[in-house]
Amino acid sequence: MLPKTRTRLIAIAALAVVAAAAIEWGNDCARALEDERPSRSIGTVSKGSLENGKRLPTSGRNFVAYSRLGAMLGRNSVNSSVRDVVVEAYGALEGSAPGWLFTYGETGWPQGGRFRPHRSHQNGLSVDLMMPLRSTASGDPVRFPASLFNKLGYGLDFDQQGVCAGYQIDFEIVARHLVALDDAARHHGLTITKVILAPEYLPILWATPTGARLRNKLPFTKTPAWVRHDEHFHVDFGVHGG
Repeated sequence: MLPKTRTRLIAIAALAVVAAAAIEWGNDCARALEDERPSRSIGTVSKGSLENGKRLPTSGRNFVAYSRLGAMLGRNSVNSSVRDVVVEAYGALEGSAPGWLFTYGETGWPQGGRFRPHRSHQNGLSVDLMMPLRSTASGDPVRFPASLFNKLGYGLDFDQQGVCAGYQIDFEIVARHLVALDDAARHHGLTITKVILAPEYLPILWATPTGARLRNKLPFTKTPAWVRHDEHFHVDFGVHGG
């Protein structure tokens, strides 16, 4: 092998290792450099910005990010209070939904602002949570199958009953997740101002034991959003009483 060719291959291999390490640990390193100053959300979820945004953890005992690359790029950033709410809710779900591994989706940039392709997620008060799924074959909880081949999970297409390619949405677990988020939000001085999921799923959600208690408690959007929210549900937060 020619020396120049070998040098190029070594350089390419080194770059590949660095890139892989950045994707694997980039979000954790960025989080380690964050200060403790609280965030400030400016404007609205559809026209706003965020000061001192905080990244969500890449993973925890019962949750993972939808994409390590997305997290490394900072597409998992929120207001510091929302971060605390999301993490606290996952902690509560260890008790109310044991055995589940949850996946969160996109949230916003550290500085907020336009967040393509989303129409909101601009001021650190919006989060996407991927649907908890069971295998239709075994009935067991399974990890949400986010990958580059399905637009990091956003390209999955669930039917009117919440079924897609061997997966079934567990709407009771969706309801428990919403309860955990609502409880944690109140603990941190926030409130849930909007919940978006496919409207045809609302009767299914409300028919579950936990979902029945949420029907008149949380502000569900009854009309279809600009894109169908079948593979995830979207939650907006606001200052409690504001």
